[in-house]
Amino acid sequence: MQQEFILTLSCPDQRGIVHRVSGFLVEQGCNILDSAQYGDLQSDTYFMRIHFAAETPEHELPALREQFAPIAASMQMKWEMHDAHHKPRVVLLVSRIGHCLNDLLFRYRSGLLPVEICAIISNHTDFYQLAASYNIPFHHFPLPAGANDAQKQAQEARILEVLAQHQTELVVLARYMQILSASMCQALEGRAINIHHSFLPSFKGAKPYYQAHERGVKLIGATAHFVTTDLDEGPIIEQDVARVDHAMTPEELTAIGRDVECVVLARAVKWFVEHRILLNGHKTVVFR
Repeated sequence: MQQEFILTLSCPDQRGIVHRVSGFLVEQGCNILDSAQYGDLQSDTYFMRIHFAAETPEHELPALREQFAPIAASMQMKWEMHDAHHKPRVVLLVSRIGHCLNDLLFRYRSGLLPVEICAIISNHTDFYQLAASYNIPFHHFPLPAGANDAQKQAQEARILEVLAQHQTELVVLARYMQILSASMCQALEGRAINIHHSFLPSFKGAKPYYQAHERGVKLIGATAHFVTTDLDEGPIIEQDVARVDHAMTPEELTAIGRDVECVVLARAVKWFVEHRILLNGHKTVVFR
């Protein structure tokens, strides 16, 4: 198999970025397969993603990183370099609503999602049989209603143990209906994705699609974003919408909304594992 790598970077916008990067790849005997760039005028920041192949078999990722580091330092780059064939290790968190979990598992089994799903964690037992059907370990870490801080910290500590055990690279909250503590959010910074309906901050709480139906909404949608300490306000990765009308029941709105949630979350996960998402302050740059 041909050795392929992905370089992502952001740095202050300046002359010579493309020249320095492409020149480095030429010197290393590498060929660019695809490249995407974006210059943000507001932040004066330049973003780049390059997918490249090594034309000789002796290239190794640690050596390439070491050789690129001086260039990155000289241009004040925030950068990462990855093996393009590596499948990131993913753990899914879910509660009692399983449409996103089921969709991600199907895409994984079908080869549509280039990941390795290492475990499923839940505060309920509803999906242990589904996990078993995919031969994926299922961890039940219950959290009683009205749990105090000590109970929540203990439960989150068990989750973190599983993540560490599997050397988890991405955590996906596939409708995990628990608010993560600030310390948990910080521990997962930059490697946890959440999904929710796009009505927020309107229609909070239970049955949001029923609330939306009562207000006669004409658009429903979903948002996938990075998890931060600001509840449901992390950097947005992907959103989509579907049109609805007065003739639809709350149950039909809910079904449509869940379909949108599945698609939006799957896109966000795929773009993350393909290293297409770069942070730009509280926003993201997504090279599709």
